[in-house]
Amino acid sequence: MWDLRIARAVPRPVSLSPPARAGATPRAGRRWPVPLLVAVLLAQMAFAMVTTAVQQTPTIDEPVYVGAAAEYVHEHRLRHNPEHPPLGKLVIGAGVALADPHIDPFFTGDQGRWGRHLLYGSGNDPWRLMLWARLPMIALTLSFGLVVFAFARELAGRAAGLAALALYCFSPDVIAHGSLATLDVPAAGFVLTSAWLMWRARGAPRLYLPLAATALGAALATKMSTLPAVPVLTVLAAVSVRRSPGGSRRRAVAAAGGVVLVAIAVVWLTYLMVDPRLRWAPEQHVPVVRGLRGLLVEAMPFPEAYRDGMRVQFGLENRPWQGFLYGRRYDGSLWYYLPAALLVKTPLGMLASWAGGAAALVAVRRLRPAAPYVLAAPLVLLATAMQGARNFGTRYALFLPLFLAVAAGCVLVLRSRWVSSGVAVLVAVVALSSVRTYPYYLPYSNEAFGGPARTREWLHDSNVDWGQDLGRLAQRLRERYPGERVWLVYKGGGVPSSYGIEASDPRRVPVREVRGLLAVSDSAAAKATGRLAELIGGSRPVDDVGHSITLYRR
Repeated sequence: MWDLRIARAVPRPVSLSPPARAGATPRAGRRWPVPLLVAVLLAQMAFAMVTTAVQQTPTIDEPVYVGAAAEYVHEHRLRHNPEHPPLGKLVIGAGVALADPHIDPFFTGDQGRWGRHLLYGSGNDPWRLMLWARLPMIALTLSFGLVVFAFARELAGRAAGLAALALYCFSPDVIAHGSLATLDVPAAGFVLTSAWLMWRARGAPRLYLPLAATALGAALATKMSTLPAVPVLTVLAAVSVRRSPGGSRRRAVAAAGGVVLVAIAVVWLTYLMVDPRLRWAPEQHVPVVRGLRGLLVEAMPFPEAYRDGMRVQFGLENRPWQGFLYGRRYDGSLWYYLPAALLVKTPLGMLASWAGGAAALVAVRRLRPAAPYVLAAPLVLLATAMQGARNFGTRYALFLPLFLAVAAGCVLVLRSRWVSSGVAVLVAVVALSSVRTYPYYLPYSNEAFGGPARTREWLHDSNVDWGQDLGRLAQRLRERYPGERVWLVYKGGGVPSSYGIEASDPRRVPVREVRGLLAVSDSAAAKATGRLAELIGGSRPVDDVGHSITLYRR
């Protein structure tokens, strides 16, 4: 199946330097600034992610993933969180194993309660355990930066690689979610890696096609939302083989089939790594899925736990969710939610760079063969995500900062001083905007929408407040409001009392009894109705914690 001829070299990048004179010897040290700049960019990103991870308490999803990871590592059992395959949680589990937490084998409860019990009810230090769980994801996020650099460099030269890497390393969304024990960054990164290796397979399919298929399988084994990328990358595999030296239609078809089989095998291997016996007894309700979706689930050649996870995902899509966009609360979903949210959450210089890069890939003849490898998968994934029922954040489109960073770097294939200067200015603008928001990357919004202090006016949930600032709230109460009566409406995965916050829920008592300091998560305030809306309306804001929790005085 993989019996394809190896070319002598992979496709060569377009050089941005003038051709060397005959007999000229490259100056020693001419290339050393490039690895140094790569190291500097990744080091500043690492610093931003680690320091952010140290300060943030668990987001809504993290206790679930950390709890499942602990089960995988210590019990080798598939029980909780079937809606996401195991690979990303196995990466988290590497950090959990190093933390060596105490596990309560007798606890029973759903995945949310189990995760919170592990963090707060089993004698573990939640700060230490969360940091160790996040560190493997930080390392993986940094490694995807190298893929971004390599992909852009091969398409348009070293300067393009550096520009693409800079946009990636300063992306507030990538830093925010790359510093969490969640699955959005690894899923996007594996899809990008697969696309890059598909491109390299044009020169050496026998070497790079199996690697590309493995990366695709890793994406499928991390998040099911990457499934729409399978037909795109399968077609690209066939195109790569067909365009390779000695390629033929028959070999192209065989290679495409081989990519699918390897990807499926990776998914099965991931489940077998957790439990070689593939025991599966779900602890949560698995809905019955009928119609076309039901037929699709039954046809999937994956373990039963994976297919049950798909059923759970389809069940979640059928729930009546509520959204918040540009200050308006609404029921259901909006097809344009993600593009509208990206306008808020993406640095202005990055938006301009993305547009220029996409245009260059389509318009410049030398780049046109690479356009499908850079643009097709993110476009299909974005179109699919826009149809989703959960308007919760730009994290559902986190593949865009990865792929479009590569595209943006490709503008430098145009050998113009004006183009080079323009790219440098845009990268500098993005870097400045990113540095100014440190360490509050999760609630970032660009300057046109008022910056992170005003993001809550436009968006909610993981765009602004995902429960990450419970620790900062505890510190603020100790420093500025010691001894005051505190009322708290918190939306997150943490347990307030574990951080020394003694507060009552104001929604459980008559409004007239609520006096003192009212702390409200901005996600809860965005959709406040009834008693909570009355409480906020009768209070005055006095403080802000991490741009995600507002303190009111009553």
